[in-house]
Amino acid sequence: MLFDSHTHFNNEDLTSLERQALFNTVDKAVQDGRLSGAVDIGFDLPSSEMAAEHARAWTWCYAAVGCHPHDAKTMDEEKLARIGELSKEEKVVAIGEIGLDFHYDLSDRDVQRYWFRRQIRLANELKMPITIHAREADQEVMDILKEEGAFSEDRKKWFGHAGVLLHCFSGSAELGMQYVKLGAYISVAGPVTYKNNKKTVAVAAAVPADRLLVETDAPYLTPVPFRGKRNTPLFVEYTARRLAEIKEMTFEEMAVITRENAMRFYGIGK
Repeated sequence: MLFDSHTHFNNEDLTSLERQALFNTVDKAVQDGRLSGAVDIGFDLPSSEMAAEHARAWTWCYAAVGCHPHDAKTMDEEKLARIGELSKEEKVVAIGEIGLDFHYDLSDRDVQRYWFRRQIRLANELKMPITIHAREADQEVMDILKEEGAFSEDRKKWFGHAGVLLHCFSGSAELGMQYVKLGAYISVAGPVTYKNNKKTVAVAAAVPADRLLVETDAPYLTPVPFRGKRNTPLFVEYTARRLAEIKEMTFEEMAVITRENAMRFYGIGK
């Protein structure tokens, strides 16, 4: 059974009816044994509130809470405190997604940096894993993670690893291996199935299987053969199948190992 390590049931473009239909579809896949779970990832305070609500409602759903760099401009201390409160709920398993995005620059870069650091510090205070978004800011993201103690020996004692996940990793294989050596996990999404995406294929080939997770980032980044349609957690299968080909493993082996990696990273079932 596959585990979608990063999805957005809380996406604001979904109507309430569409969201309910999506939950029903995923729930049926769980009952049928095709999926075992998914993590609904917050990107601002309202979406984090919603993710926590979804985790309460569905046994197989978990939540991450945090503020995406796009939404850093909406943050303040009161909202950070509320994210901290949400993180204490039983099925809230990480702070995220947090990081830097210098591609769109929807929030001022200094504002992004400030709230990225504040949220890493919050995760350290609360002993929580963190889920990272990095786009066109690879070196600075790594530098800030190091400076803020995200790879500290304390964190490795808490989790048995650094508790850092690079979501939908788009960096080089060399950078991916640097992260692995620091104790991080790497998550791969639909782009690994795209014909000309040799960079992510190289990452998947280089990173050890016991440090790889699969995700959809639904409703975005739909894998082949459904590219162009709205993504859903059910399509994580196609990312896992491509990973299995790259790693010369069976699909069943890849499904098991990526599920176990996700559960270990998020501390599910401890």
